[in-house]
Amino acid sequence: MTANVFTDDFDFENRIVDTSEIPHDTLEGDNPLRPKTFDDYIGQEKVKENLRVYIEAAKLRGEPLDHVLLYGPPGLGKTTLSAIIANELGVNIRITSGPAIEKPGDLAALLTNLNPGDVLFIDEIHRMSRSVEEILYPSMEDFAIDIITGKGQMAASYHLPLPKFTLVGATTRAGQLSAPLRDRFGVVLRLELYSVEELADIITRSSEILGIPIEREGALELASRSRGTPRIANRFLKRVRDFAQVMSDGIITYEVAKTALDRLEVDALGLDQNDRRMLTAMINNYGGGPVGLDTIAAAIGEEAVTIEDVYEPYLMQIGFIARTPRGRCVTALAYEHLGLKAPRNTSTPQPTLFPAED
Repeated sequence: MTANVFTDDFDFENRIVDTSEIPHDTLEGDNPLRPKTFDDYIGQEKVKENLRVYIEAAKLRGEPLDHVLLYGPPGLGKTTLSAIIANELGVNIRITSGPAIEKPGDLAALLTNLNPGDVLFIDEIHRMSRSVEEILYPSMEDFAIDIITGKGQMAASYHLPLPKFTLVGATTRAGQLSAPLRDRFGVVLRLELYSVEELADIITRSSEILGIPIEREGALELASRSRGTPRIANRFLKRVRDFAQVMSDGIITYEVAKTALDRLEVDALGLDQNDRRMLTAMINNYGGGPVGLDTIAAAIGEEAVTIEDVYEPYLMQIGFIARTPRGRCVTALAYEHLGLKAPRNTSTPQPTLFPAED
């Protein structure tokens, strides 16, 4: 399997606010916190309502569900939703990822082993190779693949029918999908960041499953620092549990949650020491910008791709960094958050930490 482009340069286990899944997020290879049905799945109401309709209609017609593309930031529940789709359809699910399908034969083996109506889930589908993607087109559209065996005069082509299945693709970068692949998905759904109240409900549900007593104020404090992401919220819950067992007889109160996250160096907006170090370096060394990505990387000793994929997205979402043609700039909001005085020419955009309802 091809490794993530920045995993060798970045220690995920030391960064509690990272949105990528790490081994500590699961217990004994499974994640008991994953909802199994739409009723247990908290948030993403528009996505759930539409999927319920599509699934029910497909079942009434006795047809497989149209191919589904789920996109949005990592940690919002795309894998969980794919399993729920299969569960609601009453079929099996096969899970793989784009980088894991290295050759067309790998994809052919997956497709030929499916049963009628099954769900094939491909995570990070935008990272599939072009040769594999070419095999996927007729599989999605005509439920058949053409296999060529041998070389030269001995070459032979076989047209192999496939059972009708549902492909669920997930990606954090929908813009990197090729147009032919994107156009073959009948259902395209975007997952949004969660509100604080929704995250508090998720934390409360998770605490009941794990047997962790938690007060509502404690859940809200964890939720407010979770960057709108359930994966981070559940990770906080497990870490704060340790502090609660030592400090308050195992009960997560507001005071315990605040103290624990302060000691983990996660501030009120969910920024950790790495986020603050990057912002401080841009301010102290380059007057807040504009400064180029490679220059920032050299200043803080990280790879440029790590900054672009790990640090920058959230800082841009909350309006602390702005991209300009000349480079990245720190906004007045970031100065204010760090307790610094912003230069007069620093703009102050109006950020939205959690998206409003349409």
